[in-house]
Amino acid sequence: MTTHDAIRVLQRIATALEEMVPKTKPPADIKNSDAYVWNAEEKNLIPVEYPESMDIKLLQGIDEARDTLLANTIQFSKGLPANNVLLWGARGMGKSSLIKAVHAHINQQNPRSLVLVEIHREDIASLPQLIQTLRGWVIRRFIIFCDDLSFDSNDSSYKSLKSVLDGGIEGRPAHILFYATSNRRHLMAREMIENESNAAIHAGEPLEEKVSLSDRFGLWIGFYSCSQDTYLNIVEAYVKRYKLDISPEDLKKKAIEWQITRGARSGRVAWQFIQDLAGKMGKKLL
Repeated sequence: MTTHDAIRVLQRIATALEEMVPKTKPPADIKNSDAYVWNAEEKNLIPVEYPESMDIKLLQGIDEARDTLLANTIQFSKGLPANNVLLWGARGMGKSSLIKAVHAHINQQNPRSLVLVEIHREDIASLPQLIQTLRGWVIRRFIIFCDDLSFDSNDSSYKSLKSVLDGGIEGRPAHILFYATSNRRHLMAREMIENESNAAIHAGEPLEEKVSLSDRFGLWIGFYSCSQDTYLNIVEAYVKRYKLDISPEDLKKKAIEWQITRGARSGRVAWQFIQDLAGKMGKKLL
């Protein structure tokens, strides 16, 4: 084969490989939308016209977590250095609600300053493609958000997240951060971590590779089960916000009864109680 023939063959191979790479591009209105959901199958971003969020002032009992996440996100929105964040801990204590509330709060103060992009847990392997899609759009600042993130012992998709958090040879784009919520601090169940350690040929190697994933988040923010006083404070804040007409004594009695039937106390349980209470009163929560 001549040199000329070899070049033509290589060109054809390069063209074929290029055609095999999934084509990804942001939607045309990315300058105007503040929230998207990543469609991993179609490799595109779906605009969310009315992003769900709660008034940040209604998130009670998580003051330290709120202040830490808000400060980090404000830094990022101003173009200053900021960290990827893992919000972990008790169910129903407002981890994902806080991310959405902080995003909405900052955009209310400074419109169009942040874009929230949700990626579903089952699509985490496509995270590098999402990053590549957003890489060139430096005119906006993006927070990629994954709710309820965790991995089982047979799941290798954590490597995609690991490479994104590390930044790879190109480095993490300065206009993109990754926020995740999880019930697990190390993103794996304790028994899975122990199984990995016991099965290792060299003790600790697979364990360190997976547990070290959480170490790649610059900020860990913990959420803990709330006391009854905190639970009642959350309920009272909702009642005040939505102007529900009920006496303090009756409210406390009904809220505690609701909590007992649910077998838990949390911000989520408080919100479910308020929805039930408002519905029975015939009042809409606007």
